[in-house]
Amino acid sequence: ALVVRFLTKRFIGDYEANAGALYSRKFTIDGEQISLQVQDTPFVSLEDDTDSICCQEQINRSIYWADGFVFVYSITDYQSFRLLRPLHQHIRRIHPNANIPLLLMANKGDLLRARQVSSKEGLQAATELGGTYCEVSARENCEGVREAFQQLCQELSRSGSSCNGEKRRGLHLVRPKSPNMQDLKRRLKQALTSKGKSATAL
Repeated sequence: ALVVRFLTKRFIGDYEANAGALYSRKFTIDGEQISLQVQDTPFVSLEDDTDSICCQEQINRSIYWADGFVFVYSITDYQSFRLLRPLHQHIRRIHPNANIPLLLMANKGDLLRARQVSSKEGLQAATELGGTYCEVSARENCEGVREAFQQLCQELSRSGSSCNGEKRRGLHLVRPKSPNMQDLKRRLKQALTSKGKSATAL
């Protein structure tokens, strides 16, 4: 929902699950135009009774190519918050020496009565992991989501792109497929059509 909100400024709460598509967006940061590629990764989970994560190989490929990371968790779901540290450790194993910008984004800021993770805990985790912290609501605040992503873009612009160029050249991995905004538009159209049918049925 956050990626859709960021790329289209629209909120759709129920739509086709993302299989890990790559999308592109151009920004002007400090007078310079940059092209941002957003990899919306599949679900990550903790292995049973451990602090190790279970993730698809596609996520490892995404981690390998990324110049920055957005860790999203729900303030109403402590389990999603628990994933942050193990996921960060997993990334550090892939990039042991890289200083890659990190943004911790606490979503569902509009559901304060159902809160399970405090702002203090989120801020503490961001400090511990060396990232920045923001609390947003994909449902209610498009501007907050945009500003959070723009902040990460500014960090990426300052740190320079392809931080891991030397490491990447040493391995033989295929680059991700080209961004496909048409696929995102198709999925949004399907979701809107589906919502319309549901409303009619009610």
